[in-house]
Amino acid sequence: MSASSAMSASGTEGTRSAADAGDGVVVVTGAAGALGRAVAREFTGRGHRVVGLDRAGHRFDELAHSDDVVLGVSLDLTDRDAVHGAWERIDALGPTAALVAVAGGFASARLPDLHLGDVTTMMDTNLVTGLWCLQAAAPRMVAVGGGSIVTVAARAAVEGAAPVAYAAAKAAVLRVTQVLAHELRPQRVRVNCVLPSVIDTPANREWMPRSAVAKAVAPEAIARVVAFLCGPDATPISGAAIPVYGDA
Repeated sequence: MSASSAMSASGTEGTRSAADAGDGVVVVTGAAGALGRAVAREFTGRGHRVVGLDRAGHRFDELAHSDDVVLGVSLDLTDRDAVHGAWERIDALGPTAALVAVAGGFASARLPDLHLGDVTTMMDTNLVTGLWCLQAAAPRMVAVGGGSIVTVAARAAVEGAAPVAYAAAKAAVLRVTQVLAHELRPQRVRVNCVLPSVIDTPANREWMPRSAVAKAVAPEAIARVVAFLCGPDATPISGAAIPVYGDA
């Protein structure tokens, strides 16, 4: 059965997926960033083979030469053809058991200062990057009996003050998660979302006051939640939006 035709076939309850069996590959996008690197390290520490996807640069070079991934692929995640090409390389390592779509971006433009470029950038970096990866990964998971996908939206997607284009893009990520959770559940592919706020990263520490640093959430804590959502103990969970922002 081809990956595309498998998308319309329902899985059976007794089928054991690559994710359930602990084999297969975990793919992390935005893997060179602080949260993506923590997620990659968490899965590697649990014995999984991790592939990290991110744009080229010194942080990607550090990731690709680390023990946190078995393969690093540099690419433009907004390029559909490049993403599908990356998955052809991933296929050589084994089936895709899990996808964690961390890649995203932030822009602080408020409504009076908003330009089309701000909106396009936020949608591209937060939504489009994930869509192409979901398009590549989901049929492959269906073809092997199931898998798990975790997207990264934000607290701003559901509440509170935020830059409007950023909040809209993250809300779109959340809605895509809900739609695909409904669509893919019969094929044993679970799709969930985490909602961080301010994360304790070196870049954020450069501008945050000490009071904010004290409330920021460590990326490692979020990574453990992501790993749980991809694991067998989270089998009943799909379509969830999990707050991981603590008091931030």
